[in-house]
Amino acid sequence: MTNPYETLGVAKNASADEIKKAYRKLARQYHPDRNPGDGAAEERFKDVQSAYDLLSDPEKRKQYDTFGANGMPGGFGGANFNFGRNFDIGDLFGGLFGGRRGARTERRGMRGADIEAIVNLSFEDSLQGLETKIPVEVDAPCRECGGSGAQPGTAPIICPECNGRGVKAESQGLFALSQPCPRCRGNGTVIEKPCPKCHGTGRERRTKRYTVRVPAGVKDGTRIRLKDKGEPGMNGGPSGDLNVVTRVAESPLYERRGADLVVNVPVTYAEAALGAKVEVPTPEGPVSLKVPAGSEDGKLLRIRGRGAPKLGGSGRGDVLARVRISVPKKLTKREREAIEELQKVERGNPRERLFS
Repeated sequence: MTNPYETLGVAKNASADEIKKAYRKLARQYHPDRNPGDGAAEERFKDVQSAYDLLSDPEKRKQYDTFGANGMPGGFGGANFNFGRNFDIGDLFGGLFGGRRGARTERRGMRGADIEAIVNLSFEDSLQGLETKIPVEVDAPCRECGGSGAQPGTAPIICPECNGRGVKAESQGLFALSQPCPRCRGNGTVIEKPCPKCHGTGRERRTKRYTVRVPAGVKDGTRIRLKDKGEPGMNGGPSGDLNVVTRVAESPLYERRGADLVVNVPVTYAEAALGAKVEVPTPEGPVSLKVPAGSEDGKLLRIRGRGAPKLGGSGRGDVLARVRISVPKKLTKREREAIEELQKVERGNPRERLFS
């Protein structure tokens, strides 16, 4: 005969809480549902249950401690032990095997799926912002059956398999565990004559048009969320969200760097060498910009506060004017003579560093 204290792995003076904790741990470990076909695990589970049945009863425990196994009716683990005694399976397994016996499966509301839509914008519209309407396909209650899923003139009936409970009790060896009804899938009702339009789903696809406010300064790939405009939820759950993604056309003039806009500004060799004032385009109109004398090709000159709006209304970026020295493809006679004269008086070798 096995000592019940040794079976549960507790000391003889263990408290009731310590005994219960040890029992729960071993019962989970050796439960037949976790060890299908394992006879040794099933026997071990029975021993654990038998030990707990004895030690959890103060009178039985006192009798065992005083007289040992010989003083127990039928002996510890003997024929008189009622293995199927009434205890709370939900308390033991914490929902691991379906919760309390006979409990109906709760039809929890399920959140609807998020959906995504694209809005195409010109570069100018992305800087200015706009309000537009976009079409979106979503599920909606079927107009033929009103969302019931049943053919008009009929209605869903109580599931004959589970009598409307939505669950069925399945025997798992020593316990009866609740599982969703396979016929009604936990709904408690079944549709005998499905709606011909939605085929019993109670839903149909519809195109809805939503107004979207696109803020000034959006970039390509900016996501705008419209809460609760996605797919509707199930069983009373909330709807998902609609995520509107902006697709911004490229600008023939500007290169975007965050909120800054880069624009190429051609200048003549003379303007770059001597300095000049040139007109530079910006989204708010042209501005006059001073090109410093001696500016090299590729030099960036900043015009503050004339770039793209920053999202959130925190001002604007800058326009970066990139100096591009323009070389004429054809020269007049006078231009050639002037450049040849310049060549005679030019100092230094610009390629000298390549060979130093």
